[in-house]
Amino acid sequence: MRFGLPALVAGMMMLAATGLDALAGAPIDPVPNPRPRPGYAPVATAPNPARAETAAVVRKSGKSGNALANINAYFNGFKTMEGQFIQFGPHGEQSEGDFYIARPGKIRFKYNPPVPLDVIADGRNVAIRNTRTATQDYYPLSKTPLRYLLADNIDLTSGVVNEVRQEPDLIALIIVEDSRLVKGKLTLIFDRQTYELKQWIVTDAQGLNTSVAVYNTTTGARLDPGLFKINYYQ
Repeated sequence: MRFGLPALVAGMMMLAATGLDALAGAPIDPVPNPRPRPGYAPVATAPNPARAETAAVVRKSGKSGNALANINAYFNGFKTMEGQFIQFGPHGEQSEGDFYIARPGKIRFKYNPPVPLDVIADGRNVAIRNTRTATQDYYPLSKTPLRYLLADNIDLTSGVVNEVRQEPDLIALIIVEDSRLVKGKLTLIFDRQTYELKQWIVTDAQGLNTSVAVYNTTTGARLDPGLFKINYYQ
């Protein structure tokens, strides 16, 4: 029995057959707002339509160089990260859990019950396991936007970023994917002062947004290698 991709990875992979032309040709839009959870987790505050006109939008120009270089330096300053996440789906769905990153190539998203999903990248593949049915699907890591965050040496200045949007409190990087397997738009949102990753928002080819906010993050800790082990024989 196969199961659909969870919103987190469905968004990250942006699997869709058609519709990117309309997305790519659309006028500049504000970064989509996440749905905050008051009193629980500090999520990034994205620009809203009222502020969109004042946002500094930079399209592959030298003005974005410093921001991208600083974000590169932030990411390349550690190899491991762990914390918690809250995911908001395009139709109001909400889920949460813990995540672990060990670069290069490894990530783990452990969803809290009742969501029966476990997502693991072991450096080669991404496995999405349904813990209720004990089934799992595999996708090449190199074909997902996760590769931008899991590279050994992250370099966002190499042309992968289509657009940079800057506001007083945040920086948003826009990456448009248009391949046979991956179509859509990935928005990475960082704190403008610390350059920490706060959330990402995925817009699929149909224009639907999935937002994932991360918080309580720590870097540099030694992580159990077993967190990133995929059982290919189950």
